[in-house]
Amino acid sequence: MAVIEAPLPRRLISTPVAGPLAALVLACLFFGINSDQFFTGPNFSLIIQQVMVVGTLAIGQTLIILTAGIDLACGAIMAFGGIVMTKLAVDSGLPPLLALTAGLAVCAAFGLVNGLLVTRISLPPFIVTLGMLNVAFALTHIYSGEQTVTELPALLTFLGQTFQVGQTNVTYGSLLTILLFLLFAYLLGSTAWGRHVYALGNSPEVARLTGIRTRRLTVGVYTLAGLVYGVAALLLVSRTGVGDPQAGQTDNLDSITAVVLGGTSLFGGRGLVLGTLVGALIVGVFRNGLQLMGVPSIYQTLITGVLVILAVAVDQLSRRRMR
Repeated sequence: MAVIEAPLPRRLISTPVAGPLAALVLACLFFGINSDQFFTGPNFSLIIQQVMVVGTLAIGQTLIILTAGIDLACGAIMAFGGIVMTKLAVDSGLPPLLALTAGLAVCAAFGLVNGLLVTRISLPPFIVTLGMLNVAFALTHIYSGEQTVTELPALLTFLGQTFQVGQTNVTYGSLLTILLFLLFAYLLGSTAWGRHVYALGNSPEVARLTGIRTRRLTVGVYTLAGLVYGVAALLLVSRTGVGDPQAGQTDNLDSITAVVLGGTSLFGGRGLVLGTLVGALIVGVFRNGLQLMGVPSIYQTLITGVLVILAVAVDQLSRRRMR
């Protein structure tokens, strides 16, 4: 018996990204009408620069949330990775490439420890990463001596440099962020590993019974997420030009916001990493547009909070309908 596929428009509407994408388009239209500066190349480039660090963090956060976990430590891990790579390069005289590698390795190690604590001791991801947030935060301030690291080598700031697209300057870091989203969209959507991640989030026990090594997969997801946080640390250092021990203090919540607004379920097993990109852009567009309209920053935070609550409410309602 032939299987009749739904028309393409209907399939697109049914994807988790459809709602967030529609919200992004409507937000752009609203701010474009209310500000002459919004629909300009330099402003769009600025929005992407503003969301590239949180967006990259949110890639790792998406991987973990898809497994029905959560990571409250991602911003603190990123900050520690940034301090490690900058201090090793500047104060210890380590070659910049080795310093960069060490920063990435430290972030991946944090992810590995998180994964082992979740799988081997069966601690809840919320508790593990809440504790690791404090550990990473403390280590950042102890190792940095509360001092900002300046005069960084060119390798650590290269991604903050720009190239021209028409009349618009685009940073290499923005390009790297987009490429990372495309890479993880492929890994999650077109590989066996990606299917296993979704299966793990839907039902760990069913995934185990089908032959998936759920413990190993979980540890791998947390470790890979940590490595992505290291890339976010490099992007942050490149954008600011310094190693800042105060960085990333609210980025854990911002990354969760991007994931939720992008349509990924906090209960695991459902969502798309490209939706996370849309979610990060929604936050960036709202903050940028409201700033152009002269709205105080406190109202930007208020609106972001309302959007998160609405997104989670929609997720809950859709799950009830699926039962």
